Amino acid sequence: MARTATAAAPRLLRAAMLLLLLVAACRRAAGAPVVNELRCHCLQTLQGIHLKNIQSVKVTPPGPHCGQTEVIATLKNGQEACLNPEAPMVKKIINKMLNKGSTN
Repeated sequence: MARTATAAAPRLLRAAMLLLLLVAACRRAAGAPVVNELRCHCLQTLQGIHLKNIQSVKVTPPGPHCGQTEVIATLKNGQEACLNPEAPMVKKIINKMLNKGSTN
């Protein structure tokens, strides 16, 4: 009986560690504005952001992963922000970024 208890202890410890890692991963992902899965990346959108804070903009058209156009701005501090593609300010940002890319 003592052998069975000592053999089960490492398995129980491994299972507990795996559960702890899964919980930690889920908690970290819950606060992320952009997710990397086969679904819409943008859960919430901003109406605009100042152009001087933007490093690059990625526009993803609707497709099998998501039925809406998504605009993801990478900020100069490395963070990503989802922008509302219908907002007038965002349309101006996209046009400026496209014109900036075509003149270089």
